[in-house]
Amino acid sequence: MEELDLILETTKEQMQGSVDHLNVAFDKLRAGKATPAMLSSVRVDYYGSLTPLSQVANVNTPDAMTLSIQPWEKNLIYEIEKAIVNANLGFAPSNNGDTIIISIPPVTEERRKELVKLAKADMETAKISIRNARKDANTALKNVKEASEDLVKDYETRVQGLTDKFSKTLEEALTKKEAEIMKV
Repeated sequence: MEELDLILETTKEQMQGSVDHLNVAFDKLRAGKATPAMLSSVRVDYYGSLTPLSQVANVNTPDAMTLSIQPWEKNLIYEIEKAIVNANLGFAPSNNGDTIIISIPPVTEERRKELVKLAKADMETAKISIRNARKDANTALKNVKEASEDLVKDYETRVQGLTDKFSKTLEEALTKKEAEIMKV
């Protein structure tokens, strides 16, 4: 049935969205290695509007412990520094007149454990989102008038299969992120 397939496809997209959202959240968790994604939440005052850092500067990682930010306009250097400090990421930017350098301090064991807890909380939120998608799909399936009871049961089984598959993907992502965070 076309309507049942549409419900199944929508559910799959919602669950994939939860996985994608978790991966973005994991990218922001700093595990001791510098990545441009660490600054993805920074917004710079660019002629009166808050603009993502990536749209006003080039962000590079010259080595594993350093971020280098090259503004496209030199007059933005102080605005970018201010935005990084205001983003409250725990970074102390410095500039040489042309580029901004951020040295990433080594992560302590205590901070690593906090990061693992944050990762687990993000994963739980994603799991809740997947379970909510399953609940919505099952409710929608039961409301399809033209479908037989057996057909609805078959689609509910498929939805559960999707739920299991995406939950396993979340667990694997958490295991990988935990190993990355705890690696010294």
